[in-house]
Amino acid sequence: MRSRTVLLLAAVVPVGAVAAAVALKAGSWQLSVSRYAIRLSPTPRRTCPDCKGEGGWWSEGPYPDGEMCWCWDRTQHTLRLRPLPAYDEIPF
Repeated sequence: MRSRTVLLLAAVVPVGAVAAAVALKAGSWQLSVSRYAIRLSPTPRRTCPDCKGEGGWWSEGPYPDGEMCWCWDRTQHTLRLRPLPAYDEIPF
């Protein structure tokens, strides 16, 4: 009974990781992990009709500038794990 539980748990972890990777790829999200936080950031949508997955475009004219597409306009989700360490130096 105990060995069956261990084998079941060993099989669930990789399947869960693959399912999470597929969901992040399909939803156009990027997962970044550090010791202080887990961050879920938006990426450009591949099916966007305006930027075609590039995330933006360059404007024409004498002062060219990059224009961000609306498909980036989603909130970034952060789960803090530990507080950031205090600085050792005076800020100014």
